[in-house]
Amino acid sequence: MTPPNAAPRLRDVIEEEITQGVFRPGDRLDELALARRYRVSRTPVREALLQLGASGLVVSRPRRGTIVAAHSAEEVVEMFEVMAELEGMAGKLAARRANDEDRDRLLKSHESCRSAVAASDPDGYYYRNEVFHDAIYLGSHNHFLLEQCGALRRRLKPYRRLQLRFPGRLGTSFAEHESVVRAILDRNPTEAQTLLRSHVIVQGDRFADLIASIRQLAGRADDPTSKPNIATTGE
Repeated sequence: MTPPNAAPRLRDVIEEEITQGVFRPGDRLDELALARRYRVSRTPVREALLQLGASGLVVSRPRRGTIVAAHSAEEVVEMFEVMAELEGMAGKLAARRANDEDRDRLLKSHESCRSAVAASDPDGYYYRNEVFHDAIYLGSHNHFLLEQCGALRRRLKPYRRLQLRFPGRLGTSFAEHESVVRAILDRNPTEAQTLLRSHVIVQGDRFADLIASIRQLAGRADDPTSKPNIATTGE
């Protein structure tokens, strides 16, 4: 029997495998094959794919069904541009509105990121980094902004996560966090906004890393072993 609330957990599993490159851009996600893979009924699979579709990680195509979304470099850069503005706004509002509980949450999440940097653990850092940014969104006390930041972050997850694996990025990201925390605690909204926008925007070396991430997710088109049967089956 499929456990209750299986769809959200299944969504996270599929999202993780997209991020890891198990399912690559253009792969077809067949409901029956996925149900067999994860040993659940087709209903939570269908619900999970709908949720992933809402976040933009998968898309429905006529006569092809649900496939893993593929974004051009230009599209991804445009999303990062919007993400940078949203993050900047959240930082500005947090610097103005954060209460003692918000500030404590921000400091704790920042220290949690430190341990992942010390362990050179990019995946661990990514999830701690999510908590850090969530602390900023919560500190903004703007629920709509929190929702929009979360939705766009989910669409950018594969690229943000892979970029953290490039040499030196963990330390750089953490140092940028240090400056953001200081600006918010000092209640300097202009500085917090500028720093967070710069932290997220893609430019210079980070653009090259982004292109490498896109290529890594896509895999080599001429490599017949790069796509698992589960994603391309026509069952």
